[in-house]
Amino acid sequence: MSKVELHHIWKIFGPNPQYVMESLEKSASRADVLSQTGHVLAVRDVSLAVGEGEIFVVMGLSGSGKSTLVRCLSRLIEPTAGKVLINGEDVTAMDEAALRELRRHKVSMVFQRFGLFPHRRVVDNVAYGLEVQGVETAVRLAKAEQVLQLVGLNGWEHHFPHELSGGMQQRVGLARALAVDPEIMLCDEPFSALDPLIRRDMQNELLHLQQTLHKTIIFITHDFLEALKLGDRIAIMKDGEIVQLGTPEEIVARPVNDYVREFTRDVPRAKVLTAAAVMNPADGATAEQSVTAETTLEALIPRVLSYDGLLAVLDEAGTVIGSLDRRTVLLALAEG
Repeated sequence: MSKVELHHIWKIFGPNPQYVMESLEKSASRADVLSQTGHVLAVRDVSLAVGEGEIFVVMGLSGSGKSTLVRCLSRLIEPTAGKVLINGEDVTAMDEAALRELRRHKVSMVFQRFGLFPHRRVVDNVAYGLEVQGVETAVRLAKAEQVLQLVGLNGWEHHFPHELSGGMQQRVGLARALAVDPEIMLCDEPFSALDPLIRRDMQNELLHLQQTLHKTIIFITHDFLEALKLGDRIAIMKDGEIVQLGTPEEIVARPVNDYVREFTRDVPRAKVLTAAAVMNPADGATAEQSVTAETTLEALIPRVLSYDGLLAVLDEAGTVIGSLDRRTVLLALAEG
């Protein structure tokens, strides 16, 4: 079941966006629109669906439209046209009161620049969303302390943000988003300002939390390796449009154009691609010599080097769904 659906979302910045959208030629580029109308075409006719409990990554270079698109979801930016559905409810039709309730209870956001209140203690920063909801002091502080323990910051409750490292501050931001127990988390490049080692730790922390909490997470990044690590699926944007949407292994195995191919160039294909991504038709392969569909090429290399026959690829039920041989695996590795 889809938790979030976007249907034909457009966002055009300028004095007369509706007219520009309606008169726009299909072949007109973003640069054409800007030069001819003075309007900025930020998001162009985007439709997608995000499943419940999914980490869905939206990625692209700066200016690709990814942050604008995600802000349209909660109407922090008003879309020019299109429809947003959350749990089947039309967000674009909500009045101000319903929209406030959505943002207070169902959707939380984690920003790149942590957005902490410098004059408030860590525990009060985390409890802020509950304070806005009108939760009484003792209850919200108890909940904040519980979430701080979840993100590994117990013992830091009474410190102020300036006393924490960048990674710790981002954990506070994550805890603040989690404290209101949202159904959906929007993460706008939350780790991009962090040092590489701290960034890796935060990625691992998010994956660890997701194993327990099973939130629906829409995560924005410009880092393809981060997208591969975190995303169940990835949408790659360019000039306001989605140019490819798929699982990490689908995108690495079959980039649709040079723009996507450039992202995948330095990806360790052996660690990302699986047997299912590169397999051939079953061709009579039997389960006597087999691998699972999720086996990575890295794990397959010693197998195919020691066995030159046909390997069956099995799904979770043990059914043969394809086949592999040494040549197929080595070709898949060489294509990178």
